[in-house]
Amino acid sequence: MAGHSKWKQIKHYKAATDAKRGALFTKLIREITVAAKFGGGDPTGNARLRTAIDNARASSMPKENIERAIKKGTGELEGVDYQEALYEAYGPGGVALMIQALTDNPTRTVADVRAKLSRGGGNLGTSNSVSYLFNRQGRIYLPAAGDEDAMMEVALEAGASDFAREDEQFVVSTEPTELHAVRQALVDKGLQVENAALEWIPMSTVRVEGDDALKLVKLLEALEDLDDVQKVEGNFDIAEDALAGA
Repeated sequence: MAGHSKWKQIKHYKAATDAKRGALFTKLIREITVAAKFGGGDPTGNARLRTAIDNARASSMPKENIERAIKKGTGELEGVDYQEALYEAYGPGGVALMIQALTDNPTRTVADVRAKLSRGGGNLGTSNSVSYLFNRQGRIYLPAAGDEDAMMEVALEAGASDFAREDEQFVVSTEPTELHAVRQALVDKGLQVENAALEWIPMSTVRVEGDDALKLVKLLEALEDLDDVQKVEGNFDIAEDALAGA
């Protein structure tokens, strides 16, 4: 999945700009708020909230922003009532896309997503139209530093189900329910965790090249620029020449 992982690197680079960092903070705050709403404001008893807080801290979000987001989720402060939404879609080159959103207005969000897909050479699918092509897994990303075999041993001892290198990152896979426990075990071992999240992992990938690849990159950017969209994942392997200019 070289193209897939390279896309993550491009997103990480773009997030370094002030505008992208602001958009990233908005998405992280929404996740913290929703996690607190459904699981309570105590991270020791709410694994989803712990993971959301860890990711926010890894992105250098100020402590007061995190605390305010938690209070909005628990109702201690007035806030927006966000709902989770998952859209299944098709993109250029016949790729399958899983689009995760947190929204206070599902009607607006589905219209925005449909419009971006239509303009970008894709279309919205029905429920279960592409989700069968994916597995739900926990993913933990570490910088690819140190001895790979030693890192793999540490990850497997921590409870990981798989370990791999993708470009400049080590990727630790877990069962969905074990994500936070494995992440904490890695941190306790002194390892630097860049990000941890539940992801839709494709069982196989579709190679996308030429014009379709360029269209797909633009579509992914357009979808992820939507405030309500938290994450877009797909079963694509984008040709390196298309990613070079992204």
